[in-house]
Amino acid sequence: GGGLNANTRWLQNGITVAGSKTRGNDLNQLNGPWGICVDDDEQTMYIADTDNHRIIEWKYGATNGKVVAGENGEGSRPDQLRNPKDVVVDKENDCLIICDQGNNRVVRWPRRNDTSGQTIISDVGCAGLAIAIN
Repeated sequence: GGGLNANTRWLQNGITVAGSKTRGNDLNQLNGPWGICVDDDEQTMYIADTDNHRIIEWKYGATNGKVVAGENGEGSRPDQLRNPKDVVVDKENDCLIICDQGNNRVVRWPRRNDTSGQTIISDVGCAGLAIAIN
């Protein structure tokens, strides 16, 4: 089998790569982060900041994140999210796919200079996403 050896050891001290020691809604804080996606560049994370109703882009080594989806507060308009639970990168279309659980929808949100998303699946309860690589 491919399991871990009984004597396997790893570092006991982790490091914080996003957020701070306290929850909040500032750009250096998260509140109920749920899903995390690491982009192919291995320098950028996208975080479903669930209780802040937004998706945060966080660069490796940065002290602050950047809101890339849902910056207009909680809601159901195309430019809003409600309790997003997961996010994945759709490289082919240069967009984020977001599980917007509180609105029972899956949203496609362009990564470049766009302030709203497009519902691609509605009336669905979702808590996670995956993209198949062909």
